[in-house]
Amino acid sequence: METNYELTIGHLKRTLPIIPISDTTAIASFVLLGDAELAHYAAQELAKRIDVPFDYLVTIESKGIPLAQEMSRITDHEKYFVLRKSVKAYMENPIAIGVRSITTAHGQKLVLDGNDAKQLKDKRVVIVDDVISTGGSIASAEQLLSKVGANVVKKCAILAEGDAAQRIDCVYLEHLPLFDVKGAKISAN
Repeated sequence: METNYELTIGHLKRTLPIIPISDTTAIASFVLLGDAELAHYAAQELAKRIDVPFDYLVTIESKGIPLAQEMSRITDHEKYFVLRKSVKAYMENPIAIGVRSITTAHGQKLVLDGNDAKQLKDKRVVIVDDVISTGGSIASAEQLLSKVGANVVKKCAILAEGDAAQRIDCVYLEHLPLFDVKGAKISAN
């Protein structure tokens, strides 16, 4: 029984614990938060793959934030936007959409502050995230951004998990397999 997965992204290696998320499936738990070295390296590599002009980066709370921060600096974009997972007291006229993710047990929502929505209207945006798995989070982000008049010109993630590696609409750096609850791969690298 495997309990860890050895991930390699470029010259960086990380040991990820394999964590069951259901009775049949486990994931290699990738947490970007706190890993400044990996966030910076991934941002550099993903920035090279953005081959279209854009106005803003948009990420999803919370693990995509350090990636968006680094990519913003690397691409000389002074501002990026974060789609929050709940309405915050400071938000004016928040706009929300439902989302379901492989790593959350219950449905969630993505929320954009109305002031941010005004700034994103008619702008070209790139959605950045840490991992794309089922694609639910990125699809909801794209729907929300479309709802406020933004034009998604690129989607990117550090890792594509499971079948997401077959997607052609999202740029990613490495594939992350899925596992059964005993730690055996159920999707190939």
